[in-house]
Amino acid sequence: MRAFAARNRKRLVRGFVVLAHVTGALTSVSAVMETRTSQGAIAWAISLNTMPYVAVPAYWVFGRSDFRGYVTARRTHRKELATFWETFDQSLRDQKLVAPREENAPHVVENLAKLPATRGNDAELLIDGDQTFTSILEGIARAKDYVLVQFYIIRDDEIGRQLRDALVERAGAGVRCHLLYDEIGSKLPKDYLTTLRDAGVQVLPFNTTQGDANRFQINFRNHRKILVVDGIEAWVGGLNVGDEYRGLDPDVGYWRDTHMRVEGPVVQTIQVSFAEDWHWAAKVELPGLNWTPRPAANGADKRLICLPSGPVDPLETCTLFFLHAINKAESRLWIASPYFVPDAQFISALQLAALRGVEVRILIPEKGDSHMVDLSSWSYVPDLHAAGIAVYRYQKGFMHHKVTVIDDRYCTIGTANFDNRSFRLNFEVTMAVDDEEFTGEVINMLETDFDNARKVQHGELEQKSAWFNFWVRVSHLAAPVQ
Repeated sequence: MRAFAARNRKRLVRGFVVLAHVTGALTSVSAVMETRTSQGAIAWAISLNTMPYVAVPAYWVFGRSDFRGYVTARRTHRKELATFWETFDQSLRDQKLVAPREENAPHVVENLAKLPATRGNDAELLIDGDQTFTSILEGIARAKDYVLVQFYIIRDDEIGRQLRDALVERAGAGVRCHLLYDEIGSKLPKDYLTTLRDAGVQVLPFNTTQGDANRFQINFRNHRKILVVDGIEAWVGGLNVGDEYRGLDPDVGYWRDTHMRVEGPVVQTIQVSFAEDWHWAAKVELPGLNWTPRPAANGADKRLICLPSGPVDPLETCTLFFLHAINKAESRLWIASPYFVPDAQFISALQLAALRGVEVRILIPEKGDSHMVDLSSWSYVPDLHAAGIAVYRYQKGFMHHKVTVIDDRYCTIGTANFDNRSFRLNFEVTMAVDDEEFTGEVINMLETDFDNARKVQHGELEQKSAWFNFWVRVSHLAAPVQ
């Protein structure tokens, strides 16, 4: 009897092993056909065939590169918005609020964004958490008609409860409040959500797993941070809602981040991004939004464009935008990113920029919140140094902002990192500014950051231990799936 049971167990084990490897082989075909980069396809194919017991479920959860259903939802929503959008577009032209192409040649970015570059805007630079959250809470308090709020992370801590209470107060005053959060990034307790809903605030998770085809996916994350008040002013940038973003986490310490507040016709284009995400999450249109553009009240005339990007775009919007920005640089290219894990095309573009005489600087944290990303970032240093590119590692605390400067006139502030996830998998939003005065403020801000950073020396990686260099290479090979 025992021998019979043992034989059955062996048959089951052999059957499981065969089934696992067959499933891994079949899944690797899907990975080769669907993964957006050759490096990622190779990494998945090897792991699916050699370690199917772990890699197969991991691929089902993390490996997909297409977000099924959102494309159809976006197409439907754009049809529903068509009347409003035609009115908005005509009003922009009537008021001469479309940024003229002969001034800043925005057609490449406009074609990527599917949104117009506008003029007549004002932009305020917000440095670190205290400035940002003070501005956001004051903006919510000014709301008379509606508030749209979207964050990747919202904590149930002091600042998270301040946001909750601000929305509850406005909802009690008759203001329509809509809150959208990423359910992977935010782990909000039931009583936090109940307090909001009982006050009349409409709260939804982005819900990437809705639909049978998406049931197990958590690979696509809504990483956007957007707040819109009355269709008049908006906030976009790197900060989520949590006390660590104010530098109050003793384990993290000082948190370096950047946000921006904008006013003018660009607000409606930011609003489009939120409305599309809400439509996906709620399956209904968000009614009653203000689609009437108006110039900034103070008469400012800054040129801005909003660039939403994500895995549903027909082109790799975020990738192409930043490649365009690098190729556009003539004298200065400064990039600050907490997660610097670019693919080969970006390294080549950065090298070419340096070789044509552009001052290229890369600013990354000395110590980040991902050990694998920290190791991966070292792997790029020799190739960057070979072209004369300076790499700085921020020392004062954790640097989290996503900022670029191109020459003395253009800059970007947004949510996208320089990594595969932001370029291809996350829903992101980037604000591109064509304005010397505002860009000058950003340059001054980054110069302070460079003063608080150390410059990586030539040969520094080679001087580290062989074991360290080995793990740097291993992390680099895993970069496409990080």
